[in-house]
Amino acid sequence: MVTKDIALEGYRLMSTAKSLTELYEANKSVCSKYVHATSRGHEAIQIACGLQLKPQDFVFPYYRDDSILLSIGMTPFQLMLQVLAKRNDPFSGGRTYYSHPSLKDDDKPKIPHQSSATGMQAIPATGVAMGIQHKEKLGLAEDYNGENPVVVCSLGDASCTEGEVSEAFQMAVLKKMPIIYLVQDNEWDISASAEETRAQDITHYAKGFKGMGVRTIDGTNFQESYDTFNEVIAIVRKERRPFIIHAKVPLLNHHTSGVRMEFYRHDKEELAEAWSKDPFPKLKQALKDQFKVKDFELIAIENKAKEQVAKDYELALAEEDPRSEDLTTHMFAPTPVTQEKGERTPAGKNKTVMVDSALFAIREIMAKHPESLLYGQDVGARIGGVFREAATLAQQFGDDRVFNTPIQEAFIVGSTVGMSAVGLKPIVEVQFADYIWPGLNQLFTEVGRSYYLSNGKWPVSMILRVPIGAYGSGGPYHSSSVESIVTNIRGVKVAYPSTGADLKGLMKAAYYDPNPVVMLEHKGLYWSKIKGTEGAMTVEPDEDYIIPFGKARTVLEAPKQDNSVAIITYGMGVYWSLAAEKNFKGQVEIIDLRTLNPLDEEAMYDAAKKHNKILIVTEESVECSFSLGLVARIQKNCFEYLDAPVEIIGSVDTPAIPLNSTLEATLLPNADKVGEALKSLLKY
Repeated sequence: MVTKDIALEGYRLMSTAKSLTELYEANKSVCSKYVHATSRGHEAIQIACGLQLKPQDFVFPYYRDDSILLSIGMTPFQLMLQVLAKRNDPFSGGRTYYSHPSLKDDDKPKIPHQSSATGMQAIPATGVAMGIQHKEKLGLAEDYNGENPVVVCSLGDASCTEGEVSEAFQMAVLKKMPIIYLVQDNEWDISASAEETRAQDITHYAKGFKGMGVRTIDGTNFQESYDTFNEVIAIVRKERRPFIIHAKVPLLNHHTSGVRMEFYRHDKEELAEAWSKDPFPKLKQALKDQFKVKDFELIAIENKAKEQVAKDYELALAEEDPRSEDLTTHMFAPTPVTQEKGERTPAGKNKTVMVDSALFAIREIMAKHPESLLYGQDVGARIGGVFREAATLAQQFGDDRVFNTPIQEAFIVGSTVGMSAVGLKPIVEVQFADYIWPGLNQLFTEVGRSYYLSNGKWPVSMILRVPIGAYGSGGPYHSSSVESIVTNIRGVKVAYPSTGADLKGLMKAAYYDPNPVVMLEHKGLYWSKIKGTEGAMTVEPDEDYIIPFGKARTVLEAPKQDNSVAIITYGMGVYWSLAAEKNFKGQVEIIDLRTLNPLDEEAMYDAAKKHNKILIVTEESVECSFSLGLVARIQKNCFEYLDAPVEIIGSVDTPAIPLNSTLEATLLPNADKVGEALKSLLKY
């Protein structure tokens, strides 16, 4: 029920939001330097939402939601710091656009980092709801005296045509998560109208998601909006199930400051109809009719808002811009793992296959840390992963901590943003490297950028396991190498171990690292069934064994001499190199990088300075690759030490890896190919 005080507070906030829009437009030569959008026309539903959220709640506003931000307690001054990209911008320190918030204040709803919010935010937001649900199931949740947290994910209706929104809806109804999707429908995309871009609005679309509650309302009516949110929040706090609030609103401002109304909205009747729905005069009239508020009182509220906005603008203009040295802060959160510790080769133990080393590492982690979870396709109790890499874990830790997901790589990857935000530690799996592509948007846009763009507030602590590489005629969709793609995603660490001991030590390091980690695990090394890969089997290190990222391993050392070569490699390349070295005894040193980001550059450069000739061995094809980057680094930093060009052995450059075993063998590197390259280098 909207009281007079609530209505007046709504009017104050609406006046403030309206004044912000007007000030930005009046000062567009300054304010439009950095692109922004405002909530003009959407204010009623946004304020009705924000006023009812509590500090334990999470909200994911989208780029038009400055009224939500005002209504949760942010000031015009704080918002202007972001529109002007100032150093003290409370959300990102001047790193990202207006109304792209991230917030971790104790007295306000929490806002994890999100991207430019054209649908992608639905997955991290749903990940928060999933995390809240798991904490409640596992007895890890805080006691809020019945006021259990809810998640609000704000979306423009046009963004709901994105496939990732459907993935989020699917998981929300499947698991009955405590989330409200606020869909603000102004019937515009950018310049494309609803008739051009959708077959139905979200109310009708939602019928395909069984169990999704839906409320369709006039989002310009503050009272209806407030009462609807009040009802739905109460249901979700108690019943823990998902809802959509479909709010119909007009767009009364530009799409953004860079895409202005006059560029594309030429229909005078359409504009007149939009302005007839303006929520501002509607609330003003309601205050006069229902609560008998006088005109002079309302004018005083409006004038005070204008004065505050004008004053805050002058203060914001005077604020400091980011400094040059700020550019590279918050690239990665500091990790506590800086030294190798524990016992790598305990006495009296037999060797174990590499896949079991990972399994044992995760078992030890889950036994010690109740906040850890494992999920992905087919990792649950029935088979424990298609490679048995999660075998027995669901039986030991239960279906709430080890569970299957649908075929939704984007959700598997992006949900970790939300799970991490609520204090859980997700370990997730993409079944094959070939299937990582649908998840790359979330890895690049949400996971990798969160810590940097939130100015250090929201690191994403997760592990993404990726079985990788060609093995046993896996063919074009089960054999790919993707390290060149993954290592180009900034803000993500990448490991590629070649032995069971390294896999276990790096898995432990990845768990305790507050940053996202992609763990590339070669399928052909899991069981050492390929001749020559027996070295991947190792004695299982003890429980305390851990390896810091960025530290290479010397697989085989060779003395400094007149004519020798250092091989720099990783993964399966280690075993091709060991096999080839047998014909060049004492002349070849082999360095296993173990992690691809961060790199052990010191180990590479020391090897180049010691042996003066370098061979890079990779399973990837060479063109536009990670390995070419290694060549560039070595030649730039060690040019005067080199006696020959740095060489690379990689796969034949084809669009895909063929199924036929003869073609596969012809494509891949092998010991003979590595041997020929060594022979050529030694003769150079």
